[in-house]
Amino acid sequence: MPELNIVVHAGSHPRRNCPVMVQIPADLVGGEDIAALAPGAGPIPAQVCPVHPLAGQPGGRDSLFAVFIVPELAAGESLPLTVRPASARGEGEGGVTVADDGKGSVAVHVAGELLTIYRYLHNPARPCFFPLLGPGGKRVTRSWPIADDVPGETRDHRHHRSMWVAHGNINGSDNWSEEEGHGVQLHRRLITACGGAAFGMVGALNDWNDSAGRKLLEERRLLTVYAVPGDSRLFDLDICFTATECDVRFGDTKEGGILALRVAPSMDGDHGGRIENSFGGIGEAECWGRRAQWCDYSGEVDGERLGIAVLDHPQSFRHPTYWHVRDYGMYTANPFGVHDFRNDPAADGSHFLPRGASLYFHYRVYLHRGSAAEARVAERYHDYANPPQVQMAPS
Repeated sequence: MPELNIVVHAGSHPRRNCPVMVQIPADLVGGEDIAALAPGAGPIPAQVCPVHPLAGQPGGRDSLFAVFIVPELAAGESLPLTVRPASARGEGEGGVTVADDGKGSVAVHVAGELLTIYRYLHNPARPCFFPLLGPGGKRVTRSWPIADDVPGETRDHRHHRSMWVAHGNINGSDNWSEEEGHGVQLHRRLITACGGAAFGMVGALNDWNDSAGRKLLEERRLLTVYAVPGDSRLFDLDICFTATECDVRFGDTKEGGILALRVAPSMDGDHGGRIENSFGGIGEAECWGRRAQWCDYSGEVDGERLGIAVLDHPQSFRHPTYWHVRDYGMYTANPFGVHDFRNDPAADGSHFLPRGASLYFHYRVYLHRGSAAEARVAERYHDYANPPQVQMAPS
């Protein structure tokens, strides 16, 4: 049976339940899945990956991508792993299960517990992810207007639908709100919907149209959910816009957020919630309109403090992004709204994308217990931006 020996090096940062991606020889698995064994620690979650999320490209003829979930490594430590073909896929206990109902929804479960449902049809303007459940299965995003039976929900900004992707000015088209004349994101097809021992993926192809139905651009989004333990949830959202029809101008407006969330009302800054960023900014006054590598929004949910950290990857467009984050629960990564954020009418945050060109955004979302400090969000950012290095070892 073929085997591959590798060594994962933590580097300068401690690691905990950290996804690691590496290229492996295609002939190692021959179409099978993989298992990874750590000496003295037993198996860790491992899985062949069909596409590299950052590059948006599949593996080559001679190599594949593989993902491992490294449980814990101190800074400077290394973990040897033996990788071999697996006898069976690991979508059961501890893994990620992805199920398309064929009617417009894809449900994603981690270790048997629902994380989210990607709702790609039957929406007034665009797909969304609802619900979004944090540790303990508690909702960390607002339910209204998708669900109308949750006590205490705020009812402003109808277009704030849990977690979504949108922008308010695409060649002058409003692809953010649900007001009269808004644009529409039209789901074309699912690219992938797969699960396994280490991760699950949901990939979709969307057309962004104006109010008259004219296609403006094409968007590919890829959700990658990792099989981390129940005290947290971790997933990446990688987005690629391609100007397939014409030149495209992403306009300068705060009305947008390439990744947007509306937190659960009990988490709002107005209700005791806490906004903070990678530079130590606290609250809306110090975080709204500021650039930062990450932003965290935490607050009480059913008697427990939970948080949502959004991490902006260095390869993402205009990293570090600006943050449109409010005490009333609005929470978006928006790299375009510069004249509002700087309070400078002369500033221009728009971006011109010529026909045929593409624009990439990469985010990791970390749902956690406690505050940003208690959840070690800064360390989790390094897992994403400065991941462990992997070295091939002699067999």
